[in-house]
Amino acid sequence: MSTLGSFIWSIADQLRGPYRPNQYGNVILPLTILRRLDCIIEPDRETVRELAAKYDNPNRLKIEVKKATGRPFYNTSNYSFANLLKDADGLADNLADYIDRFSPDVDVFEYFDFKKEILALEKAELLREVITSFKAVDLHPDVVSNADMGDAFEYIIRKFNEAANETSGDHYTPRDAIRLLVDLLFAEKDADLTEAGIVRTLYDPTAGTGGMLALAEEHLLEQNPDAKLSLYGQEYNG
Repeated sequence: MSTLGSFIWSIADQLRGPYRPNQYGNVILPLTILRRLDCIIEPDRETVRELAAKYDNPNRLKIEVKKATGRPFYNTSNYSFANLLKDADGLADNLADYIDRFSPDVDVFEYFDFKKEILALEKAELLREVITSFKAVDLHPDVVSNADMGDAFEYIIRKFNEAANETSGDHYTPRDAIRLLVDLLFAEKDADLTEAGIVRTLYDPTAGTGGMLALAEEHLLEQNPDAKLSLYGQEYNG
């Protein structure tokens, strides 16, 4: 069981009453993703805001952000978990603004239809309480590895599906099974993968939560930190 997943899922107890157990995931899953992204971009937030003020063209902005931060995604909002709670009356609007100002490639919140949940949480007078709880969770990769983050996220999905009487296997493959698959995938290619300047592409046609892609990337970069790896995934379930 994921300790982090258990902690995040415990936040769902605050939703009891206005939300049914099978609805908890509509709030917990997108907020877990948002907090993870928030922690990742926090160190370079001011740099990105300065670049956004300088470059109006989104394509140019993306290039400049990538050069400055090394990341292909960004957020230009003046809000984050660090200051959202300072404006109690404007919390819902400010949170919506924060989500809207992610770069176009961060479209996950549209799939969750999360703005609808923001309004529902505000109406139930739960929004401030839930945001306060998530603010207390540090999900930066230096604190929570990609593997641990994947375990936590899949634990939450499993709990959510159990409440909805669905099968969690539709959404993820256990990490141990993925590690075995990755070892088999690279077994006969390890020597080739250590060559300088290699470029590889990896595609998962049933990506789920992306565990195969994440662990395959870790496996390759452990052998060759200078390797260039492009990851592609497809998933039927939005």
